[in-house]
Amino acid sequence: MAESSSAAAAAAPRSDAETEELLDRMLTRLALCDDSKLEALLSKLLPLTISSLSSQSLAVRNKVLEILSHVNKRVKHQPEIGLPLMDLWKMYSELNAPPMVKNFCIIYIEMAFERINLKEKENMAPMLLTNISKLPQQHQEIIMRIAVKVIGECHASSIDEEVAAKYRVLNDPQDREIFLEFCLHMILYQLPSQGGGCPPGLSLAQANRVMGKLQLKGDLLMTRKLGILNVIETMELALELVYPLYLAACADSQEPVVKRGEELLKRQASTTNLDDPRLINKLFLLFNGTTGAENVAPESRVSPGNASLKMKLMAVFCRSITAANSFPSTLQCIFGCIYGSGTTSRLKQLGMEFTVWVFKHAKFDQLKLMGPVILNGILKLLDSYSNSESDSIARETRIFCFQAIGLLAQRLPQLFRDKIDMAIRLFDALKVEAQSVRFIIQEATNSLAAAYMGASSTVLMELETLLLSNCQAEQSEVRFCAVRWATSLFGFQHCPSRFICMLGAADARLDIREMALEGLYLGNGEGQIISQNLDRKYPLLGGILEYILKQQPRLLESSEMREQKLLFPSEMYVAMIKFLLNCFVLELAQNESLGRSSEFLSSVERMCLLLEHAMALEGSFELHSTASKALVTIGSRLPEMIASHFALRVSWLKQLLNHMDLDTRESAARLLGIASSALPNPASCDLICELVSSIRGTNKLRFEAQHGALSAIGYVTADSVYRTPSIPEELFQNTLKCLIDVVSSESGTLASIAMQALGHIGLYASLPPVVIDSGSVHILQVLQEKLSKLLSGDDIKAIQKIVISLGHICVKETSSPHLNIALILIFSLCRSKAEDILFAAGEALSFLWGGVPVTAHEILKTNYTSLSMSSNFLTGDMNLSLSNFSSNENSADSEDARITVRDTVTKKLFNDLLYSNRKEECCAGTVWLLSLTMYCGHHPAIQQMLPEIQEAFSHLLGEQNELTQELASQGMSIVYELGDESMKKNLVDSLVGTLTGSGKRKRAIKLVEDSQVFQEGALGESLSGGKLSTYKELCNLANEMGQPDLIYKFMDLANYQASLNSKRGAAFGFSKIAKQAGDAIQPHLISLIPRLVRYQYDPDKNVQDAMSSIWKALVADPKRTIDENLDLIFDDLLTQCGSRLWRSREASCLALSDIIQGQKFDQVGKYLKKIWAAAFRAMDDIKETVRNAGDKLCRAITSLTIRLCDVSLTQSLDANQTMDIVLPFLLVEGIMSKVDSIRKASIGVVMKLAKGAGIALRPHLSDLVCCMLESLSSLEDQGLNYVELHAANVGIQTEKLESLRLSIAKGSPMWETLDLCINVVDSNSLDGLVPRLAHLVRSGVGLNTRVGVATFIYLLVQKVGADIRPYTSMLSRLLFPAVKEEKSTAAKRAFATALAIIVKYAPPSQAQKLIEDTTTLHASDRNAQISCAFLLKSYSSTASDVVSGYHAAIIPVIFISRFEDDKHVSDVFEELWEDSSSGERVTVQLYLEEIVSLICESITSSSWASKKKSAQAICKLSEVLADSLSPYHRVLLEALMKEIPGRIWEGKDALLVAIGALCTSCHKAISTEDHSVPIAILSLISSACTKKVKKFREASFCCLDQVIKAFGDAEFFNHVFPMLLDMCNSASVSKTGQAPLASDTTKAESDDIEDVSVPLDKVMNCITSCIHVARVNDILEQKKNLMHVLLLCLSPGLTWTVKVSAFPSIKELCLRLHSVLEDSNEVILQASATSFVQELLIGVAPKIIECIITIKIAQVHVAASECLLEITKFCKHISSVHWTETGIKGELLNQIEAEKNEQAKSLLRKCVEILENLEQANIQET
Repeated sequence: MAESSSAAAAAAPRSDAETEELLDRMLTRLALCDDSKLEALLSKLLPLTISSLSSQSLAVRNKVLEILSHVNKRVKHQPEIGLPLMDLWKMYSELNAPPMVKNFCIIYIEMAFERINLKEKENMAPMLLTNISKLPQQHQEIIMRIAVKVIGECHASSIDEEVAAKYRVLNDPQDREIFLEFCLHMILYQLPSQGGGCPPGLSLAQANRVMGKLQLKGDLLMTRKLGILNVIETMELALELVYPLYLAACADSQEPVVKRGEELLKRQASTTNLDDPRLINKLFLLFNGTTGAENVAPESRVSPGNASLKMKLMAVFCRSITAANSFPSTLQCIFGCIYGSGTTSRLKQLGMEFTVWVFKHAKFDQLKLMGPVILNGILKLLDSYSNSESDSIARETRIFCFQAIGLLAQRLPQLFRDKIDMAIRLFDALKVEAQSVRFIIQEATNSLAAAYMGASSTVLMELETLLLSNCQAEQSEVRFCAVRWATSLFGFQHCPSRFICMLGAADARLDIREMALEGLYLGNGEGQIISQNLDRKYPLLGGILEYILKQQPRLLESSEMREQKLLFPSEMYVAMIKFLLNCFVLELAQNESLGRSSEFLSSVERMCLLLEHAMALEGSFELHSTASKALVTIGSRLPEMIASHFALRVSWLKQLLNHMDLDTRESAARLLGIASSALPNPASCDLICELVSSIRGTNKLRFEAQHGALSAIGYVTADSVYRTPSIPEELFQNTLKCLIDVVSSESGTLASIAMQALGHIGLYASLPPVVIDSGSVHILQVLQEKLSKLLSGDDIKAIQKIVISLGHICVKETSSPHLNIALILIFSLCRSKAEDILFAAGEALSFLWGGVPVTAHEILKTNYTSLSMSSNFLTGDMNLSLSNFSSNENSADSEDARITVRDTVTKKLFNDLLYSNRKEECCAGTVWLLSLTMYCGHHPAIQQMLPEIQEAFSHLLGEQNELTQELASQGMSIVYELGDESMKKNLVDSLVGTLTGSGKRKRAIKLVEDSQVFQEGALGESLSGGKLSTYKELCNLANEMGQPDLIYKFMDLANYQASLNSKRGAAFGFSKIAKQAGDAIQPHLISLIPRLVRYQYDPDKNVQDAMSSIWKALVADPKRTIDENLDLIFDDLLTQCGSRLWRSREASCLALSDIIQGQKFDQVGKYLKKIWAAAFRAMDDIKETVRNAGDKLCRAITSLTIRLCDVSLTQSLDANQTMDIVLPFLLVEGIMSKVDSIRKASIGVVMKLAKGAGIALRPHLSDLVCCMLESLSSLEDQGLNYVELHAANVGIQTEKLESLRLSIAKGSPMWETLDLCINVVDSNSLDGLVPRLAHLVRSGVGLNTRVGVATFIYLLVQKVGADIRPYTSMLSRLLFPAVKEEKSTAAKRAFATALAIIVKYAPPSQAQKLIEDTTTLHASDRNAQISCAFLLKSYSSTASDVVSGYHAAIIPVIFISRFEDDKHVSDVFEELWEDSSSGERVTVQLYLEEIVSLICESITSSSWASKKKSAQAICKLSEVLADSLSPYHRVLLEALMKEIPGRIWEGKDALLVAIGALCTSCHKAISTEDHSVPIAILSLISSACTKKVKKFREASFCCLDQVIKAFGDAEFFNHVFPMLLDMCNSASVSKTGQAPLASDTTKAESDDIEDVSVPLDKVMNCITSCIHVARVNDILEQKKNLMHVLLLCLSPGLTWTVKVSAFPSIKELCLRLHSVLEDSNEVILQASATSFVQELLIGVAPKIIECIITIKIAQVHVAASECLLEITKFCKHISSVHWTETGIKGELLNQIEAEKNEQAKSLLRKCVEILENLEQANIQET
């Protein structure tokens, strides 16, 4: 009543008085309420009371406070009393709720949360966070603490998805921010230390906000943190918001929190935007705190994070560019790491690592502010370390310090530019720091060098001093930096820095030497320096010399004996000399007038003195050679000065003629020749005489002295001959004879030097005849025989000198016979294999021809060696090297002699050598023709011969010899330069024809026996192991093999090789002339480009290189050229992919694989199919290299096709067209190919196409799906089929093997492609796809294909859903027979599943028919039954909503089919039954009528199996339902009883078992309905017991036993016992022989005997049941017969099983008699019973004891002992005389002693005790 009144009052506004009255009543009710009812009262009272606080009445408020005070007292110590949390929260959440109401609500909400269960808590907590940003600060803290507490209690280990979804609803950014901030503070919170204070990372206010009034314990704090992390993870927030929480968790003090934080950080936050400004500011706040801020209240000042957190944060900062630009936080962070309180060495290291990051990524305006401050901090930190610290962290810190300095120098060079303090610091650090640190310092030092670019002259001078002092330091890093600074900081004209480079050139370290030489520009050879360095500004010779001499004034000191000490290492001298020589040459080249400047000449004079000083004896050979050559170079530029200088130092030069170094001796001889030009004639003659005398002297000179003297003779004599007046004739003759004698008598080396001397003399004048034996003979005639021997020797260098000297001798020669001798000697070298000799001979021929671009003066007065050495035939521009020589000098020689020479040379070349079939002669002719063309190309005779020369070179392009080819191509280039326009055009046409294969045929060459057709080893060996290269050897091989025509094949092969060589050679020539030909080549590009593209991929590396050189020469923009000629290239390559030549096929595939990359559809679309075909053809090629090229092409075209079909990369129209072209081809030609590699590649491509094509796949779905499904079987490993055929033989289960095959197929690319096809299927695709699938259902072969079809249909229907309805009829008509007929279990299941999903969308009538057809299968054969089970199971799992209306038809079938004989079938239905029935009894009762109907129908079937399973079903019904089956007992019983009579078939015993079970469960209903039925059943069973079939008879007796027990009719005893007695009697008569021993009891009697004998054990069971139901009078009437039966069964002749079955009968009989003796008052009845007992004691008990004795089975002993105990109990009812006379006690005592079974022994003891007690009682009575 009060409740209703309060509700009414709440509904309408009340006055304050009414409210006060109501509250007063509430207080009274509260006071009178029991604790058990308090919670219910508070649920209404508390919200009403708190809401009353909205009243302004003081009385009302006081009353409210009184009530609340009472509530607090009542519930304070009773946490089980709940509070109305939801009502309070609703009241609190009202927008217009007064503040006081909200204040009290929040108090009781907090209290209420403590009193609800965890489930309610976790559901309620997310609600609290909604709109929390709109609440007062204090309330926010309370609610946050409540929520976090719940999170810790409920979600520390995991969070339910339903609850997580509620947290994800928290969408308001402000609410999220407040919640995340509180969570962050909670994770940062750590238990306070003993000293108290604020936790790291928090302020006092934040710590109190997290903690509240209660101190948090360690485990409680850990669970809350773990819960927060789990909740935050499920909220799926932006990574930038949660990143600080995860970082803080990673730095927690509790290990579980750390692990969870690290896991989340690694898994979720890896893609966090670390450049988010808000995130970085928040992280800096965690690192720096706000302790230093002045405008922040003390309790709100955030302390910096702990060291662990700081280290985590530093790792983040070092990956954030925003962090590097967050001034001043960045600066504060760095100094906090380096100098902050509580910093560690690890933090210092991280701080410096961050400094490096900042210097690298900070913006310039930020860096200007921070750089100087941080630099001071770094220097201070470096000063705090000692260099010897071995701590790895300290070492790393120093490394970062120096690295930071280097970066700062790059970014802010102005910080360092004004003084060199930092440079000094770094150079000093390089000296003292550990080796591991020096590399970083070296890099920093190199970076610092750039900072001093543009520094003031004062600073640069200080740096000069610093570098000079460090360039020779012990530490290599110091020297490296000094040289680097010298090369990079100062200009090339800066002398001190070049001097440092000179010092570095002698360094022990290679990198320093190389850098120093680079600083001196000495990286190239001397011959190229002059031309390449003209644009470089070297220092003036005088300036650099002055600086060098300033460093070492003694450099100008030298002695005649060269005994002075070297002031620098030899390597430095070499570099210094080369640099000074460059300065000299370039300064003179820039101003030719300097040669007359006294200042310049003075510098040159000092340089000569320096070079003389360098010739000191302790110098290296390289130094001496360099210095002497430098003197020769100076002499060639300033001959008068050098001549006059060394005319006074002839003796010094003569010493050098004995030098051990050949180059030095040669240079000394040249210098002596130069110096002799300044000597008077007498002095020159004396010098020659002295040199000749030294050669002819009696004291034989050592080789070096002879070499030097002979060289000097040549140079000095040549100069003397050139002078006017010339050398005296006598002296000249002596000199020539001396040289002739040396040639004639000495070895090849000295002879060649003497010949060289003769050649040098012959350059200035024709050698006169030598007077020998009063006759004059020309020198060549004298020496011809000796020279011939020498030229046929092995000394290549000597031969070179000799042959070149022949050319020199003939320069001024006019006599044709003498010239012919020289030619004969030169031509004798035509078969030489030494390239250098051939080049030398070519040079000699050029001198003989005339018009060479070199003068005698240049040969003799410069460092000239030879034309062939000065020009490089193979590596460079030949004319470049000759550009230094002057043009051809006009000679007054007799032109007739020269014409003869030219004719002879021409005939030799063109008639004998160039077209020779000997490759050596051909090569020699090529070299010589090239030499003549190059050296004498402007000679009129050569100009006239250019067409013949071009033809020769064109022919030589096809030679196998690579040198011949290359030189021929060089010759083509020279001919092109020399020829006129028509010749140039013809040459281009010829080369193009050769390259394209359309050139004219080569000049025919006659083959002789030793003509080499192939290179050695190209064709292997002959049958006898000989070589196969010459024409004769090939002919012999063809004859030996009996195939003379084989020689033509050999020649065809050789011809092809020659054409290939021609192409390669033409390519060499073409590349040379391409740049010069220009527009002349353009018309030929169309035919050239396709072939050039292909030839660049030729298997022959030489061909590749040659064609690549043409390509580079012809094509400026390769991509554009290919794009413009793409069609031509494709046509050529695709044609050549089918060429009969394997190298063409291989090259075409490789070229295609490169060209198609990156092409667009409009470029390559029309060739796609052809390219795929070419790739597949190559992949099946006979040659392995072509197959490899085909594989590469296949990969390339695959990549292209996938890109073109990808709609995200290609326009959809192009993608569709590509798919239309490629996919059908791959499905027909690729996947169906017999080549394994092609099939695999095709499947891979198809799968990738399906992945990227998207909806473009739809038009091809039917073809693609069917192909993939067929491929599942066709591409399966055939070994699996073989294994399946023989699975039974090796014990492998077929189902397991099928499962393995299917699992392999489902992991294949085909299956993956089918999955992709499912994804793009739509309703429009079904028209073409379903009929194809239906065809596969009918005709598909192979397990994988059939299962695949079924599975695909299932997935297809699952994807399209109701859109499949138009096709359900067709599919169901196909799938149902497929399920029935399929033999494979896996396939049957798959088709059943597919049909089930069809049923789901089929029309009701169709579904009904399918289900009816399915249920009829259970009565068919085994296969049909399995099909039925699979179908029904699939229906129930896939189309449960459809099947639910047909359970009345399905459940009975499932129930009865559980009892099939086939174990596999019954197991399947059993499993189906378990899935279909919620509970067996309930399901059976629900469908009992249908089940019984089906059973009756089945039991009347003609099938024995159906009858049997129906009977078993009846047994199961009886077991499950018991008497609930009674309504149907009659129909079931009638059906069973009709089947019992008649023929006995296998399994008919199940009918008897069913009758027994039915009678047991429904006996009451049977008896009640008709009293005659039990007797009828008894009669039927009794007649069955007479049958002779063993199993049926046994079942009959068992059934009889059940029936007797079930009905319990006493009349049954009189009806049945006589029959049982007869059977026992007949059994005793039929038993013959001895009873088996106990040890033989495991052996059963033979089947034949048992089939016709009575099972006595079963008979005894029936007798026991009869005794149980019989009346006592009837038992006593049959006393005699019962004793007979018992004694019969206990007789020795029967088995122990029969005896054991007799024991229950005895016990049952004893129980019945005991009831008479104890309870009956009838005297006659008791007397009869007593008599029966005496008979049992006397007759049966001994037999039982006998069984115990004879049978050694424990079971028998125990059962027998129990019977004895029951019989012994009767002893008190009979006279003691009867049992004492039997002696039973003694036998029992004996048996007790012998008994081993404890249970039997115990029972026997009880028997003895009974007897002893009776004896005692009798004694007492008497």
